[in-house]
Amino acid sequence: MTNKKQPSARQPAETPAGRTENPFLDVEFYQRMRDYTERDAAFSKELKAIGDSGAGKHSTDIREAPSLQLLRAVVKKGLSLETMLGRMAQGVELGLWEPWMSAFGIEIRGVNYAKAEQRNARLALDMSLACKVNSVFANAGVVNWRSLVAQDCAQIQIDKPTEKSGAKVYAIFFLDAPGK
Repeated sequence: MTNKKQPSARQPAETPAGRTENPFLDVEFYQRMRDYTERDAAFSKELKAIGDSGAGKHSTDIREAPSLQLLRAVVKKGLSLETMLGRMAQGVELGLWEPWMSAFGIEIRGVNYAKAEQRNARLALDMSLACKVNSVFANAGVVNWRSLVAQDCAQIQIDKPTEKSGAKVYAIFFLDAPGK
């Protein structure tokens, strides 16, 4: 019998070479930090950790990412996000895709509209401080949702704050990517 050390809830099993570990993946750490840090400062600290660790690329298809399970069940405009994504992948109701996605704070960054082909869509989920989906995760008690989403997504995009708005943060996912 060997004495293998099991990963704890505080330490992920492994951090791939070249990636910094994101401490905000640990819920206990996040809660302790929030006890003594104001909301804006907490967001900035988590944003820095996300930027340092980068995208985890664990589940880059928006229909399968475990971190977005709660979001896919939300109904807006009479359909769940999961149903909307399925219809997008099928290539039906083309004119509704942008309004469907914008209801969830998701931008379509690129998509193939040809009916007989794969969508090859790049979808950007807004993870900024006052984003549309924050309440979904907050109501479910998932306080570190941004860090969890960053582990699944294909890319992280962080736009610097301007005089008019705070930092914009996007998690880039794919829908029906080539080779699927």
